[in-house]
Amino acid sequence: MKRILFGVLLFGVMGSGALMAQDRDGWGDYHRDRQDLRRDNRDIRNDRRDIRQDERAIDHDRWELRRDLREGNYAAAQRERAEIRERQRDLNHDRYDIRNDRRDVRHDRRDVRRDVHGK
Repeated sequence: MKRILFGVLLFGVMGSGALMAQDRDGWGDYHRDRQDLRRDNRDIRNDRRDIRQDERAIDHDRWELRRDLREGNYAAAQRERAEIRERQRDLNHDRYDIRNDRRDVRHDRRDVRRDVHGK
């Protein structure tokens, strides 16, 4: 009888140790996912700020382009067009980054839900 009780107790202790180890790894993954989620949200905020700055710079460059064309300074107008194209490329790159970051946020949120709810 003592052997059976000791066996059951030993089996229970060994099983609970494995469950605790598994749970700890899951929470570590949870915290990594949360940290990654915060980083992605910070990247989105920074990209939005860059987009606003680029849009203001493009508006200013367009104003300078109109002024140069009005004054007949075609060489300066050509330089302004090149600046506008460069800023447009940067603007498109920032928008692409936001799309990728949003996709990462979606995946990270799904991972967090899986970590918490086990689904």
